[in-house]
Amino acid sequence: MTKALVTALLLLAPAWAFNVRPGRALSRPRDFVKVESAPTIKLTGAPVAKAGGMAGGTAARWAKSTKQVATVGPASNTLEMLEKLFMAGVDVFRLNFSHGDHEEKAGLVKLIRELEQRHGRAIGILADLQGPKHRVGNFPDGEKVNLVKGQTYRFDLDKETLGNDKRVSLPHPDVMAALRVGDRVLLDDGKLVVVVREKQEGHDSGNPADTYVEVEVMNDAAISSRKGFNLPDTMVESSPLTPKDRQDLEFIVTSGLEVDWIALSFVQTASDMKEMRDLADEHSAASGRGAKCRHKFMAKLEKPSAVTTELERIVDVCDGIMVARGDLGVEMVVESVPVTQKRIISMCHLYGKPVIVATQMLESMIESPSPTRAEVSDVATAVFDGADAVMLSAESAAGKYPIEAVTTQQKIITNVESDSSYREQLQRRNRLLSRTFSTTDAITEAAGKVATQVRAKAIVVFTLGGTTVSRASRSRHSVPVFAATSVPATARSLSLNWGVDSILLQDTDFEQDDFDELLEKALVGLRAKGVLKDPSDLVVVTAGFPFGVPGAVNNLRVLSNAGAKSWDESLVHGH
Repeated sequence: MTKALVTALLLLAPAWAFNVRPGRALSRPRDFVKVESAPTIKLTGAPVAKAGGMAGGTAARWAKSTKQVATVGPASNTLEMLEKLFMAGVDVFRLNFSHGDHEEKAGLVKLIRELEQRHGRAIGILADLQGPKHRVGNFPDGEKVNLVKGQTYRFDLDKETLGNDKRVSLPHPDVMAALRVGDRVLLDDGKLVVVVREKQEGHDSGNPADTYVEVEVMNDAAISSRKGFNLPDTMVESSPLTPKDRQDLEFIVTSGLEVDWIALSFVQTASDMKEMRDLADEHSAASGRGAKCRHKFMAKLEKPSAVTTELERIVDVCDGIMVARGDLGVEMVVESVPVTQKRIISMCHLYGKPVIVATQMLESMIESPSPTRAEVSDVATAVFDGADAVMLSAESAAGKYPIEAVTTQQKIITNVESDSSYREQLQRRNRLLSRTFSTTDAITEAAGKVATQVRAKAIVVFTLGGTTVSRASRSRHSVPVFAATSVPATARSLSLNWGVDSILLQDTDFEQDDFDELLEKALVGLRAKGVLKDPSDLVVVTAGFPFGVPGAVNNLRVLSNAGAKSWDESLVHGH
């Protein structure tokens, strides 16, 4: 069933011309309001922010539904620059744990949370673990060895001996054990391709040089010290978490670092994600932060095995997906990457999981203030495909024009979402998704239809963990969706989901408070955002009772801005 449905969804992605028609972008105010009795709100004791009104910036910045993720680095690691990026369109900041130390990451989180307080809006933070970095050994200082097509070369486990024109060390015993005759090894981002022709296991000799693979060089290229390599044909039977990843994960969980998502690199199987989640739960329990880790877990898809036989299982067990096209493009034939991207996005839609499209989206803007036409088309295609978010890497972390890159991405998103064919595409996709509805999905879809028919100003989804909101987001409603939650971490994590805003209900206990009181607080939040103005304005609400059951929705209600217990007689006969 799923395979057929994914195929059908893929057929909904025609090669549209990127032709922007006059039209109005979907109206989705993006400020994050905490509701309490006082006229001001305060996030975790930080500086006070006024309730009501949108944080500044252009209307387009707040109207877009597709979210933007930006990597923080030397070009963007000050409060001033982070604020400019946020105002330009960034919804989630990515912290790359491949660089820097824990103190630096804690400092960046503090700056982002200060920015959150200043503008009164939830901001997501993604902690991206480095993952395994496979590299060959060393050659004499500065030496490059030129290899020629058809030549035989050797990789062995002898890391003490420097490389030469005959051999070099491959200091990864797990990789050496996994390699098979016929497997390809791609070095230096695919610039050098070799194929294993012979394998020798020499463990009994005690000499690491006796364990090796002989390879055939498939093209003329140079090799030098510490060049990385990819294994498109090889499944390495080892933990997906390196010692560094384990240290970083422990730090994130036990220190209470206020990040919302943790991404695991080079995921191969669903069990890789389970291993990370189980380890995080152990750290959480040991540090007294609860039996279950509060963070959301994301799988970065960079291996062919992850996007073929394991894709559906990985999507099922994780909270979100990143299409990491850099290494994926090296390990797969490059022409298959666009179709693979569409297939991953479609699978995420089926499971109601947010998906980021990442890597080289506006690569030329690292050095140039304007993108290439091909890059503009790439971002537009990801939006048309239905991605929840698009990401910038070096463009915002180390580029010369980080603000321009974010602004360019935001303008592309706005133009696509203003095109009538974009909404038509979403409607066709939803008709296919209706074949897979659970009870929760059926009520969520009904809420969208009711909201459209009665011309409601908003759909409000009450949630503690965010699962039901993610399911609502997959329906891509034309009416704005607001997550009403009492949990700041939930509001922040949902900043990644397409078309979702948050109302933080402060000093609220979902399980103890009267539901009509919760409804009134939600109405206050919507008024503060400027969503509700007239007493007759309508809101569609969904909730699951009892609260606290992930993904449960069993209640749909329509109420007016006049109040949770008020209903004008005129509304019975039409609105």
